[in-house]
Amino acid sequence: MDDEGKEQESSVENPSMAEEPKEEDSKPFNQADIFKALEVVERDSLAIAESYTSLFASLRLALSECFSDAAGKLQEAAIDATTKGNRFIHSCVRLNEEMNGIDALASELKVLRRNVDA
Repeated sequence: MDDEGKEQESSVENPSMAEEPKEEDSKPFNQADIFKALEVVERDSLAIAESYTSLFASLRLALSECFSDAAGKLQEAAIDATTKGNRFIHSCVRLNEEMNGIDALASELKVLRRNVDA
């Protein structure tokens, strides 16, 4: 290998030996370019923020509708259960009233049985 090949090889193996860019090659930052880049970043940031705002608004609406539907179904189920519960209670009260007359009838049957047995 010649000296130039060895120098390139050693700079690849050891980055500290790599040549630094010449000042002519490096371009100083232009203030106008920096402001343009900042404008692009700001515009993209605003677009992202608007997207997230839209996303959260959609989620809020969907959850609100879901909650309203669930609350409506829950209300219907509660009303149905209450109606059936009231019917059951009224049936029990009616049965209890009818059973009050049975006690007197049972007493009469006991007396009749004693008389038949005698």
